[in-house]
Amino acid sequence: MTHPVPGTCPVCGETLGVRRLHCRRCDTAVEGHFELPRLARLSPEQQDFVETFLKVRGNIREMERELGVSYPTVRSRLDEILRALGHRVERSQDQERRRERRREILDALSRGELTADEAVRRLRDL
Repeated sequence: MTHPVPGTCPVCGETLGVRRLHCRRCDTAVEGHFELPRLARLSPEQQDFVETFLKVRGNIREMERELGVSYPTVRSRLDEILRALGHRVERSQDQERRRERRREILDALSRGELTADEAVRRLRDL
């Protein structure tokens, strides 16, 4: 029985390295200092997400259906994975404006300035 290779240390969270590789067929062993592939450093949940993303060929609408989550959730998880792989994730100005507008609508709703139906309509129009 084999277990998946952990990508991070369970004690301190640092990226783990590999010291020994072994062939089960011929019993050859290679020792040294090896780095795990970057994708192996992702959590099991993130690896499953990437596999699903590849399966649906990057179609975010299919990801929504496959995972039963919203578009923003898919985008958020993609951003988390990119960060985990060491990539910088920047929000575009358009995304920031929509986020701010969404916050304004929800604040107006909480102050009673909008009905729930009006807030939903405005959020959908973003």
